Amino acid sequence: MSGAKVKTRGVIRERVMRVLLNEPEGTLTKYRLSRKAECSFSWLHEFLGKLEELRLVENTEVKDYSGLIKYWLSVKTKPLKQEYMCKNPISLIKKARLSCALTTYQAENLIQHYLFPSRTDLYIKTEDKEKWHNLIATEGLVGKGNMRLLTTDPHVFYNSFKQQGLNIVSIPQLMVDLLEEDGVCTEAAEKLLEKVMKHAV
Repeated sequence: MSGAKVKTRGVIRERVMRVLLNEPEGTLTKYRLSRKAECSFSWLHEFLGKLEELRLVENTEVKDYSGLIKYWLSVKTKPLKQEYMCKNPISLIKKARLSCALTTYQAENLIQHYLFPSRTDLYIKTEDKEKWHNLIATEGLVGKGNMRLLTTDPHVFYNSFKQQGLNIVSIPQLMVDLLEEDGVCTEAAEKLLEKVMKHAV
């Protein structure tokens, strides 16, 4: 199997898990799930079978939410990253008026207030990458710093929402991104998971 096909299957696999974790109650039909995950019905049926073998789901109902989050983390495709140093990332984001969604530190702080927002990570659309680069390079510095632009499958914006006027990735996406960061971010993700299980977020 070619690298491109492996990558495509990995991306679609993440789409399915993203939708399932955002709508875990089992109310989605497989057809509706395939539409939301933007994948073929036959591929979805095959992947759901694997998740059922792992006892993570039953039909389209998530039976082990925490387990599915961990499985997603184990197969997660890493986004492309570009780093910058910017004096006021939030102000710049609002000024940019470009599609984006915050994740990790800054997003967690807006929702749960556990982590200090030491870095601003945001998913952007690939076609906007040059616009973001030019804007940040004008007002900040290029290189390792307090801001990262992340580009990946645009489905990462699925179920994103507004908080204090800023767009944030869906809660499941945020948890997986925090777990990928490790360290104190793992603690933040676990606290967020507890709240999700209690329907408190």
